[in-house]
Amino acid sequence: MKGRFKFLMGFTLSFMMILSCIEDQDFGQYDEISVTPTVEGSMLYIEAPEYLINQSDPSDVISRNFNFEAFSNDLFAERVIDGTITYIIENTTSKELRVIAELLDDNGNVLDTEILPVDPAPMTEYQRDIFYGSSGKSIDIIKNTSSIRVTATNLGDTTSTSDLPEPKVVLKSSGKFRVRLK
Repeated sequence: MKGRFKFLMGFTLSFMMILSCIEDQDFGQYDEISVTPTVEGSMLYIEAPEYLINQSDPSDVISRNFNFEAFSNDLFAERVIDGTITYIIENTTSKELRVIAELLDDNGNVLDTEILPVDPAPMTEYQRDIFYGSSGKSIDIIKNTSSIRVTATNLGDTTSTSDLPEPKVVLKSSGKFRVRLK
């Protein structure tokens, strides 16, 4: 009889302890979670040595379209909230240039244009940040971009040379965007 009493008391206490540690689960928390990581990556890297600039037609040093369908991918385009494209130009040549970067849609229509001035050396690194979304231009520009056209025009001469080692113009661009995963 004593064994049954101990078993019954042990079972009752265990059952009460289990019940006392359980609280109501709120499975609606999933709806309250917002996951918005920041995604960053390189977009373009273009290098033009000064000797090629001197050999080029002054009006058209670089004119090229680059396919860039990362933005128009449904996974990205449907979830992007806002972001920034950063252009960085370094110039160690004796040339003054004008660089135009255009974001294009599938049909080749220009969605956005940035004109980037390039002073001759000695030039400090030039950086321009372009904001898209709530704090800048329409985020639809980014969502519909499928290629980037870069055009560089020589505003200087085609004979001078810089006295710096390996003179060249470098254009780099990168994007940094907040994306809603849920």
